[in-house]
Amino acid sequence: MALTYYGVGRRKKSVARVRLYPGTGNIIVNDRPVDEYFTTYTQRYIVRQPLVVTNLADKFDVSAKVVGGGLTGQADAIRLGIARSLLMADETLRPVLKKYKLLTRDPRMKERKKYGLKKARKAPQFSKR
Repeated sequence: MALTYYGVGRRKKSVARVRLYPGTGNIIVNDRPVDEYFTTYTQRYIVRQPLVVTNLADKFDVSAKVVGGGLTGQADAIRLGIARSLLMADETLRPVLKKYKLLTRDPRMKERKKYGLKKARKAPQFSKR
């Protein structure tokens, strides 16, 4: 059994590199505590979700480096990274993680802007004359 487990999570433009190791439940994101980095309760909940549903919240410490995107996308990227690293630690957790859809990478991305339009789908105001 290895001491450190790694996982990469992505969401939109965010990429999170997650390191999981035995500890007391501390979560560090970009060298800051998770409660300091993520301001909303929802984002903190999203990050902790894989550890909570597997009842391992007080067994592992998490260190995550995340770049790109906004805070919500970063939280989702970290969640996927934690879930993947938990899977490396213990393959028997797969059914629990799959039940809560924590192993699925969200494929939704920002749609590209089309020419003739103001944004991806927003058209200029129509005028008959």
